Amino acid sequence: MGNCLFSSSVKKKVKKESGGDDDSVKSLLPKAEEKKEHKEDTEDTNERFTPVSRNELAFDDLISNYCGEISYNIGSDWLRWGRHLGLSDSDLDNIGSDNKNCYEKADNVLKKWKQKNGNPSLEQLKKKLLAFDRLDIVNKIEKIFEEISSSPNKESDFSSNKDLLRMSAELKKFYLEYYGKISELQPLLKGSADVDLIQNFVDLCIVDAVNAQRDAVFSVEPKQFLENQTSYAPIPYNEIFTKEKSVILISGIAGIGKTWLLRKCLLDWSNYLIWKNVKLVFYLECRRLNHYSNISNINELLNIFYKDIVNNFNISNHTALFIIDGLDEFKYLNELLNPSLTCNNPIVNALADIQKYKHVIAGRVYAIDQYLSISTEHSNKLTIQVMGFNENGINYYVENHVIEEKKEVVKTTLKESPIAKAMASVPFYLSSMCKIINDSKKLNENYFLTMTELYASNFLYFLQKHIIKNNGLVYQMMANENNKNYVLNICRIAYKLFIENKVIFSKEEVLLFINDFNEVEESLFGFIERVETHLGYYYQFAHLTIMEFCASVYAYNCLSNDEIMNSERLKSCFSMICGLTNKNQNSLLKFLVNLNPSKRSNDESLLLCSILYRLSKSKHSKDYRDLFVECFYESQSAFTDKIKSIVDKQKWWNVSINIGKTSYLTSCENFFINYYIKSGRMLTWLRVDKNILSDEEKKLLIQCSTNVHEVTFFCPINFEGWKPKNKIKELSILISKYLITKKDFEENFLPWVNLCEELNLRLHDDIDFIKKICEWIRFSDIKRFVIYYREKNFYNFDELKNFTTQCLIL
Repeated sequence: MGNCLFSSSVKKKVKKESGGDDDSVKSLLPKAEEKKEHKEDTEDTNERFTPVSRNELAFDDLISNYCGEISYNIGSDWLRWGRHLGLSDSDLDNIGSDNKNCYEKADNVLKKWKQKNGNPSLEQLKKKLLAFDRLDIVNKIEKIFEEISSSPNKESDFSSNKDLLRMSAELKKFYLEYYGKISELQPLLKGSADVDLIQNFVDLCIVDAVNAQRDAVFSVEPKQFLENQTSYAPIPYNEIFTKEKSVILISGIAGIGKTWLLRKCLLDWSNYLIWKNVKLVFYLECRRLNHYSNISNINELLNIFYKDIVNNFNISNHTALFIIDGLDEFKYLNELLNPSLTCNNPIVNALADIQKYKHVIAGRVYAIDQYLSISTEHSNKLTIQVMGFNENGINYYVENHVIEEKKEVVKTTLKESPIAKAMASVPFYLSSMCKIINDSKKLNENYFLTMTELYASNFLYFLQKHIIKNNGLVYQMMANENNKNYVLNICRIAYKLFIENKVIFSKEEVLLFINDFNEVEESLFGFIERVETHLGYYYQFAHLTIMEFCASVYAYNCLSNDEIMNSERLKSCFSMICGLTNKNQNSLLKFLVNLNPSKRSNDESLLLCSILYRLSKSKHSKDYRDLFVECFYESQSAFTDKIKSIVDKQKWWNVSINIGKTSYLTSCENFFINYYIKSGRMLTWLRVDKNILSDEEKKLLIQCSTNVHEVTFFCPINFEGWKPKNKIKELSILISKYLITKKDFEENFLPWVNLCEELNLRLHDDIDFIKKICEWIRFSDIKRFVIYYREKNFYNFDELKNFTTQCLIL
């Protein structure tokens, strides 16, 4: 405290422990000590000091609201601190065993000392801290009182600071008590298991999303997610949240772990690990805000959600941070994003006012992308995307949520199934897959080969366990006509809303095509969520990928081939519709393809060929060619004569291996190329722009190399233990940006050079084995070549020999 007195005993103690003289002691004490010294003091450790500015200050007036930060600063030194305060070994043993982390232990040391010493004063605590050589903590306490003392309204400022610190402490206590564990949603929504976010937080992969593609069409989210998986550079959690950013925007597809991340932030703030300069943090969920459309300002909002803590405290004059969870679930999102629109719901203004404060907002990809357009006031902004569990997170989850005898099956599935591996980073799907494998009696390990199989397994598992609540067998469940009708109702709702691009819908909208909605409403919950607002209920599918899958099931069962082909909105469903044509009798898909008795079963081969034919005729050749191989893979079809004729209508087929390609598409291409090459067909070209290849990519490269016209490498490759065997018409090795060794060239590129007829070679200026390359080429079967080296093109050996000789002379 700037104008309070310190005893000479404190000076003696500091001098003794510092080993310095009076001047050095003064440098360690607050400046007020240099101005005035107390004339008489006692050595009694329980003595009280008399501040000049006010009467003696009781511990509970302020320090009980500040002790959290003191305990955080004491941290791992809690045991020595407890002994310094005179606590017994039994007290310290109890504190050590009853509390998990160092902060909690230090905090309970302080509380026990307070209890044993009859509500000691702040001055006694400061004396103890000085004797413990923690002048840094004393200075923090002094700073608060200096600010109050220098204010013209000392009493009101003191009261305000006391309220502020009280609220901060109570908020932290509240978050630690209620958010220390989060209910992990089981697939889909019913049944929960508590996950301890302090002790067992599962690692999430977080990436920079500044350049994320803006796309408000929700149905492409899963595909965007798979594409983004291959191009992210993960950002460490601490790097994001220990830095003081004014705005953090967090996007991610449904079920990816955004809420886990926000709850983790609340706990870390409460434990003084992040946002150390922020006294107040308020967490608000949009699905709850929808209930209070008439609230017009932030203070009203906080007095509803944090009534017992804020107690009519005016937040306007204080620094606070707001966390908004589920922006996409805000019913009035359109009005928030378009301030020019007339809005009769005051809650929109309240949420807009939050932009004046530091804030963290999380939501699905399309909602955050749109919010960026109005988030312009803050320059100190970070936009990130949650990509789900990282590899450590997946491994941790499997180790802790799968029974011992099935762990290896799960690990094998995640290794061998590209779609399972890709979707395992989504907590929702990983949880579902683990439970399905846990409960399965299958002895083989061929789970979730295709995306359609993965979605079908999740859908039927949830239907069985959480809707029908039957532990019987799936074939028995789906033999029941009532169950079939239930599934068809769900799929009809999904299809109708999917076609209209509706994420949120009303009961009236559903009644347009489901007459008996009142009868089935309660049983729909799980697949569909009901959200209550002042305006009534509205509905949304629990997971949008399940909605897309259900729309595909309805289209397959109830639409003609022509209706499917002529629907532009169903284009993104083509691969799953083709997946339903899979004739594998060991797949659960067969229970979802005969739901409509009024319609004859689709001719699977005709439907598949119709879709493939349409895709083969598309003007947008690359995107549609990718979708073509995805559809073929999902169908798990053979190369029939009809499919061969469709494939041959494309004059050329090619394959690229690059950083942006998903592991799922790579597996789809492997499946297609296997049939394509074995049927005697030749690829037009293969391009490789990635130096470290996955097993799937190596397999694809090997398959392609057996019959390809042209091969191009844009970077050195790392591919040991394999050599190409078949002739290549044209080979391009364009590596002028890379300085490689003779050994690397010989091991990775020379086998290709020896098999080509024409060579285009671009080399780095500083390579020192150009003569060796000439020698290799001279003894090969190459008929024509061009070598680009040191900004010159060489078309024959004489030109190259003369140039290299001159270089050596120089």
